[in-house]
Amino acid sequence: MSGYTFDEITKDKPEKSLLRPLKKQAGRNNRGKITVRHRGGGAKRRLRVIDFKRNKFDIPGRVAAIEYDPNRSARIALIFYVDGEKRYILAPLGLKVGDTIMSGKNAEIRPGNTLPMNQMPSGTQIHNIEMIPGRGGQMVRSAGASAQLMAKEGDYVLLRLPSGELRRVRSDCMATVGQIGNVEHQNISLGKAGRTRHMGWRPTVRGSAMTPRDHPHGGGEGRSPVGMPGPKTPWGKPALGYKTRKPKASDRMIVKRRGK
Repeated sequence: MSGYTFDEITKDKPEKSLLRPLKKQAGRNNRGKITVRHRGGGAKRRLRVIDFKRNKFDIPGRVAAIEYDPNRSARIALIFYVDGEKRYILAPLGLKVGDTIMSGKNAEIRPGNTLPMNQMPSGTQIHNIEMIPGRGGQMVRSAGASAQLMAKEGDYVLLRLPSGELRRVRSDCMATVGQIGNVEHQNISLGKAGRTRHMGWRPTVRGSAMTPRDHPHGGGEGRSPVGMPGPKTPWGKPALGYKTRKPKASDRMIVKRRGK
């Protein structure tokens, strides 16, 4: 088992004005049907309202604290703006209490600052990237992640995402400079089943350990092979390599897919 040192955390209690209640879904959709299996239970959490849009343009803000967020792998930074407003942002690597951040076309190329990608030089490491101008950051938001701005092509820029995918994005979309902090997150070993349960994950049972009425792989005396053309999901659909995703409108922006 391994855990965090929490060295970078400077404040224990979250900012009350930026908290919201978070109701547990346990993998159920709006009709109460389980659409994601093996979820439920877990420690109580409250939602921290994160500013993914970074739309306070040309107003400097001071980093007041670096905090823990139970809803994400990244750390969050509490920002006090000069006009009195408080907001949470994703904390990039190297951002410290007392630093000043800003967003807008005139912002410097410095970790934590947000500006349109057409204002950045090629090779810049970025995170919290918009896919549609004004919608807010949707890509590269987890701990230790960063994308690289490879080239500018007219109204678009070419990005290399953490997965290895090369993707075109409109150059007037906003992105934040730097790599997201808490880089050691990928080295964490939960070590016991209880920590998984605290995170809201319930046990997963193998299909071959079930009965034939519960799973296509079930039944048989002793250990049995799958006994059919290819492995199946609990609902009889082909598993392992069978494509089930519908194409997205943004797929046309992919220049080179992730993977081998």
